Amino acid sequence: MNSDAIASIQSMLGFFIFMMLLAVVIGALIFAFWIWMIIDCAKRNFKKDTDKVVWMLVIVFLNILGAAIYYFVVKAGDKKEMKEKKK
Repeated sequence: MNSDAIASIQSMLGFFIFMMLLAVVIGALIFAFWIWMIIDCAKRNFKKDTDKVVWMLVIVFLNILGAAIYYFVVKAGDKKEMKEKKK
């Protein structure tokens, strides 16, 4: 093998390692977001007790999609309520 082939293999290996590390970091952030939404749902006082159960099931069974739905429906609603209370 000549030096060009070795350099090419080394650069491909470096790119592969970088992509794997990036995937691990992104996966860890997604997992942390999912756990954060589970904890938020568990601590939140809903108007009805069944709402908590339904949201927990949505978050657990739909994973990141459920966490994102919960975030935009429930957490975004909190922000709107806070803005209205300040006025």
